[in-house]
Amino acid sequence: MDDDRGGASGIILSFLLGGLTGAALAILFAPRSGEETREILEEKIRRSAERGRQLRDRASARGREMLDEASEYIDKQRESIEKRRERLSAAVEAGRQAFREEKEKM
Repeated sequence: MDDDRGGASGIILSFLLGGLTGAALAILFAPRSGEETREILEEKIRRSAERGRQLRDRASARGREMLDEASEYIDKQRESIEKRRERLSAAVEAGRQAFREEKEKM
């Protein structure tokens, strides 16, 4: 049972140490100079940032579209409910009127 105590945290720690070791070896044995590597990294960061902005803009636009669609749907449902309420009120009033007329006949 004592072997299971650090199972998940041990795996995560091993993964992180392996990643750091791999990164250190990649830097030591890189075929490019430090300046070239920095330029490449800067370009990749710029591209990633641009892609992130594009995704954000697309998601924002889609969110606005969905909000507009939901607002339209809600407005249509309100109109439908209002029409039904008016018809129900008219039917109730007609029923009351018919009741009064029948009551007067008696």
